[in-house]
Amino acid sequence: MLRPQDGPTRERRSLGGLWKFRLDAEGAGRAEGWWRSPLAAAVDMPVPASYNDIFPDAAVRDHVGDAWYQTSVRVPARWAGERVVLRCDAATHRATAWVNDTKVAAHEGGYTPFEADVTEHLRPGADNRVTIVVNNELTWESIPPGRIEERPDGRRVQRYFHDFFNYAGLHRPVWLYTTPTAHISDITVTTAFEDTTGVVGYQVDSTGEADSVRIALFDASGAEVAAATGAAGTLRVPDVHPWAPGDGYLYALEATLLNTAGDVIDSYRQPVGVRTVEVRGNQFLINGTPFYFKGFGKHEDAAIRGKGHDDVLMVHDFALLDWIGANSFRTSHYPYAEEVLDYADRHGVVVIDETAAVGLNLNIGGGIFNSGERVSTFSPDTISEDTQRTHLQAIRELVARDKNHPSVVLWSIANEPDHVQPEARDYFTPLAAEARRLDPTRPVAYVNALLARPDQCQVTDLFDVVLLNRYYGWYVGPGDLETAETALEAELRQWAEQHDKPIVITEYGADTYPGLRSTVPTPWTEEYQADLLDVYHRVFDRIDAVVGEQIWHFADFATAPGVFRVDGNKKGIFTRERRPKTAAFNLRSRWRKAD
Repeated sequence: MLRPQDGPTRERRSLGGLWKFRLDAEGAGRAEGWWRSPLAAAVDMPVPASYNDIFPDAAVRDHVGDAWYQTSVRVPARWAGERVVLRCDAATHRATAWVNDTKVAAHEGGYTPFEADVTEHLRPGADNRVTIVVNNELTWESIPPGRIEERPDGRRVQRYFHDFFNYAGLHRPVWLYTTPTAHISDITVTTAFEDTTGVVGYQVDSTGEADSVRIALFDASGAEVAAATGAAGTLRVPDVHPWAPGDGYLYALEATLLNTAGDVIDSYRQPVGVRTVEVRGNQFLINGTPFYFKGFGKHEDAAIRGKGHDDVLMVHDFALLDWIGANSFRTSHYPYAEEVLDYADRHGVVVIDETAAVGLNLNIGGGIFNSGERVSTFSPDTISEDTQRTHLQAIRELVARDKNHPSVVLWSIANEPDHVQPEARDYFTPLAAEARRLDPTRPVAYVNALLARPDQCQVTDLFDVVLLNRYYGWYVGPGDLETAETALEAELRQWAEQHDKPIVITEYGADTYPGLRSTVPTPWTEEYQADLLDVYHRVFDRIDAVVGEQIWHFADFATAPGVFRVDGNKKGIFTRERRPKTAAFNLRSRWRKAD
């Protein structure tokens, strides 16, 4: 799916700003047709943003059900005769959209875009009403899953299995954009090397009639370095400048549709980073060179705006990643805004790209392991074939959106699912196969929770990289760092011996309340967090198969309330306001020294 862009044949208009907003816990709006008229009893709501924390009102924060957004947009008269598309970059967790009185789209999944051709439903040169109803309910069929509890007093309470707040709303930009009637609908790019020559494969999909396709590749200075004709083919770039970690060099592939007279019908520019990714034994290679992941699991999370995309916060977060010496992050636990991946592309930051499949595990909750007997995660009444179908679609939409980003080097199709029960293999086999079918150029993985020994995992052989979340010294043996070091090293050596695959530790850390200090390191103090990380790093440095460390977490973030959470998850190296804790300076010394 191509992002909206301005160009010789295209124009876009952001619908960001203040929309009219109304909660609808009873679901009356669909029956009463609220989209057919100006939204009554509405308040102003910023877009993009989560709606939960905007007002000091528990009914808004904890709302379960529909939430209505509406705005009015004047469509330029010059758009008459153009194809016009309504695009929503993210609506959590599902949405239905109307233009004026007509339903134009419905979409399941809160972190990937959807769009609709609305040409016939708009009035160019006049005001047009755009209405989107967002629904935040999680069920056993949704990704991520959850369940609704009906209270005796009539309240509906959302229960979910992931350890971050269930923010909802229009989290990312909403657009109207134009294309010609005959237009480029998709571009797929692959890259490789022949010695110092870059090899760029391309496939251009189009809709409508066109006589020919012209392709040109430009370097960062704007000079044309290769050209071809045809909807599919290969370009060769002598003395290519590779995209590499820390060096986000991008070319631009321009695809142009032409008519028989040679006139331009449509054109689109796609950034291209020429690089390769390969797993060879226990090494992870980028451009044939072993790569070591240094970074974090992150969240789209900030005070007031929740998961709403914010360019200011994005740039600041990347600046902190650079300051501390990180070279990578994981989009835990959902696809991030495309603006984030664009920035990573331009700055050479490596990304593990993850679906929203978190919480597929009834034997773990919020990082805390159930102490009783294990229950069945996979069943017709819990994680089922219906869940699997939703999960497959989430993978398809993730790959379709992010396949051309050079920063994305690995697909993670789930975080901490139940990987021990035999049913896990039937569940994950088609998912791994589909990810590989859609994109054979990148490795595929899932993130493993500490539930069993390496030989008891039912799905490791389906994947290319071992991603491990481990909490020795925190959830397992809190306060005992000596035992944590011994147990962690023993387990990692088991993984290395039994599976000839690279290992990335995608989560490790300890909750740390900022400003809590102690001469004797104890859990929750800044000293304990720093000492625990030192323990893990000593172990990683002793095991060759470990090719990466991504700490949980970059910054403190909001969660559902609970006795294990003090105003959210406090495992951040930075506070939610992005102030460094003691461990940040230790990490900076380690990661920058490694350079």
